[in-house]
Amino acid sequence: MRPTAEVEYEQLLLSRHGYLGRGGGRRQDGLMDRSAYVLLSRIHIQGAPMSIGELSEAFGLDASTLNRQTAAATRAGLIERIPDPAGGMARKFRLTAEGERQLAEEREGLITSLDRIMRDWPEEDIAAFASYLRRFNTDIERLSGRSWPRP
Repeated sequence: MRPTAEVEYEQLLLSRHGYLGRGGGRRQDGLMDRSAYVLLSRIHIQGAPMSIGELSEAFGLDASTLNRQTAAATRAGLIERIPDPAGGMARKFRLTAEGERQLAEEREGLITSLDRIMRDWPEEDIAAFASYLRRFNTDIERLSGRSWPRP
């Protein structure tokens, strides 16, 4: 089997685990929807409110999809729509205090799940795995033309 075929297969298996498995060590009450988690994570890491157009460009999704996602997150009290702080015409979305809290809680739950999964891994292996994932993701971002900010 070609090495890239092995990567394809392992990536398939990783994606089938469904967001690290519902309840696999994560909080049990009201697990955050994956699309909300990704949306909130992007706005958070951006460090500034984002418009539908900016989100559309960041995700490579059409505005109608993002309108549905932002509407659901707004109804859930996770984000709010505000005037552009820079004075532009487009309204922007920012996380609410509740959105920040739930995002931090969800992220900590995911990290706890990963700690459980990799509990027998040496720190060097975890660091190497993270490095390879970063490289893989940045190469995808380079080809797609859509980079994701990193802390």
